[in-house]
Amino acid sequence: MKCIVGTKIGMTQVFTIEGKRIPVTIIHCEPNQIVAVHSKQKQNVDGVQVGYQTIDEKKLSKPALGVFKKNNITPKRHLFTLTNIAGKVGDFIKVNTFTKGEFVDVQGTTKGRGTTGAIKLWNFKIGPLSHGAGYLHRFQGSVAFGRGGSAPQRVPKGKKMAARYGHEIVTIQSLIIVDVLEKYDVILIYGAIPGPKGSIVFISSSLKKPNKKVEYTIISKEIQEEILKQNESLENKEALHAANLEAEEKAKKEAEAEEARKQAEALAREKEKQAAEKAANKDKEEKK
Repeated sequence: MKCIVGTKIGMTQVFTIEGKRIPVTIIHCEPNQIVAVHSKQKQNVDGVQVGYQTIDEKKLSKPALGVFKKNNITPKRHLFTLTNIAGKVGDFIKVNTFTKGEFVDVQGTTKGRGTTGAIKLWNFKIGPLSHGAGYLHRFQGSVAFGRGGSAPQRVPKGKKMAARYGHEIVTIQSLIIVDVLEKYDVILIYGAIPGPKGSIVFISSSLKKPNKKVEYTIISKEIQEEILKQNESLENKEALHAANLEAEEKAKKEAEAEEARKQAEALAREKEKQAAEKAANKDKEEKK
């Protein structure tokens, strides 16, 4: 099983080479360094303890700092236990653990919204909105039951009422990794994931393990440059073709003009010849 700790940066959109727009969540995963290895015998869990986000050692207490100095590891802000993962102390878990098209489960803590009324929290129906309503429009209604005597007047356990909303650990399953940017320690995941910007999330291999693998060819800078080159080449070909057509049209017009000029000269010579013959015939008649 694979797992990594990351920070939610926010959402954006990318485009595939076919022109499809894909909404993605950007997760920055600073390399997770293994601080300790846990076993079933000692810690009652198989896995590793990883440190996340480098921090100045002045900001840690001496007991917390001792965990890192013991193994000569740079102090980290957070310590998390990742189960069913093997490794040695000092090793790093990086984004290249995952690949494009892989299905993963993402766990995060949702946004906390504080105390919320029953209408919004439990989707209760609101009261009449007319002016004659005898109570608040968003009043949730009676919460107790019983009329005294053998029927107790109390609020049953688990009654849906106003309560705190949000700030819960939620896991979204079977999300697709659109791209892994190893250069920037970033993973792009299709769709939304729980939690506000800057919150910590856990990415792990999908438990449902879908058989299919979906890959998207994202338009990167390299692909954009290649497309621009192809477009420029196509534009050059079209421009050359247009220039050739224009040259052919110009040559055709020049040939037609030359032909018209020759015909006009021939016609003028013919007229001159006829005029000369006519003048000669006239002279002969006068001499007679």
